[in-house]
Amino acid sequence: MSKHVIITGTSRGIGFELVKLFSNLGHKVLALSRNSQPVSQLALENVTAVSCDLADEDDYKKVETFINNEWQHVDILINNAGMLLNKPFAETTISDFTKVYQTNVFGVSEMTRIVLPFMQKDSHVITISSMGGIQGSMKFPGLAAYSSSKGAVITLTELLAEEYKESGPQFNVLALGAVQTEMLEEAFPGYQAPTTALEMAQYVLDFSLTGNKFYNGKVLQVSNSTP
Repeated sequence: MSKHVIITGTSRGIGFELVKLFSNLGHKVLALSRNSQPVSQLALENVTAVSCDLADEDDYKKVETFINNEWQHVDILINNAGMLLNKPFAETTISDFTKVYQTNVFGVSEMTRIVLPFMQKDSHVITISSMGGIQGSMKFPGLAAYSSSKGAVITLTELLAEEYKESGPQFNVLALGAVQTEMLEEAFPGYQAPTTALEMAQYVLDFSLTGNKFYNGKVLQVSNSTP
């Protein structure tokens, strides 16, 4: 049965691969990214690419209008958009922190809030976090803003699962280890991750379709590389 799926951060990496995978299975996709060109150029008939900046409040209205006019309901929301900053803490300004949190925390919170009224009891909200956001995991210098933001959405997910446990939907987080994406290459030039964007996208796809039968308010550590 065809699902209505919203994915953020679709211009490259895991998000871009997810759009193609969902489309190939016949699902309808709303692909959101500041740069909508990469998905638009795929010309997939069941995919709508919309330019959306998670820091721009007006862009959330575009999402709301689209759902109202085209779908009326949403089955899966994948909060995948992320901003990675690698910078010594002493040089990390309040503006740097604000930018990272704007996408990684406030963007997740607001997109979820906008989409929730259109979701059903068995709908599924998945937020992509990082092993760096897991308490007790290995930490890396330079990632104070990024990893702390990824910790924040883990707690947010636990809270939302509790708040909506009677009515649904289900909320889960995937804390990913290193995945070979453009974002990783920009932050850590030359580092080779053991997992490709396509491999991870396949896992996220499978989990988004079935994971909420077994999990709610949980963080799953999806990593074969980080202690």
